[in-house]
Amino acid sequence: MYKVNEIKELIRALDKSSIGELEIRGENKEKITIRKEGAVQTAAVETIQTPQPQAVPSVPQPEAPAPAAPKEESQAKAPEQTETPAAKDDSLEEITSPMVGTFYRSPSPDADPYVKEGDKVGEESVVCIVEAMKLMNELEAEISGEIVEILVENGELVEYGQPLFLVKTA
Repeated sequence: MYKVNEIKELIRALDKSSIGELEIRGENKEKITIRKEGAVQTAAVETIQTPQPQAVPSVPQPEAPAPAAPKEESQAKAPEQTETPAAKDDSLEEITSPMVGTFYRSPSPDADPYVKEGDKVGEESVVCIVEAMKLMNELEAEISGEIVEILVENGELVEYGQPLFLVKTA
């Protein structure tokens, strides 16, 4: 059986590393699993023992801070997104973000942007990249028309459903 100090040392080592999960099995079939969860790096310790009666030391779990600030920010942005030029003009369509991530106009920092205002696009034209969890996701227009306005800046964080481009379809 592991001592409390040994378990705490394992938690600290995992927290400082890039490893997301650590599982250790002992000689008596006891098992300790320590996991990091998301950006708030908390650790969970699970101990499974054989039917032999043994005292199990309790390990205090680190508390995760409540993410209050991001919720307030997203609530503050919501009214701005409800009134868009596409709502005023029937010939304008929006290309929206399919996920939360970082918006990039070009495939690399030194490359030309996929599209500029005034460019014609088809349904399969790649218009930007949305990076989510280190994955670069190319976003296709899915509509044909002319790019009228680019609504977000390069490198800006975008939300699910946020309008990225206005396209004139008629």
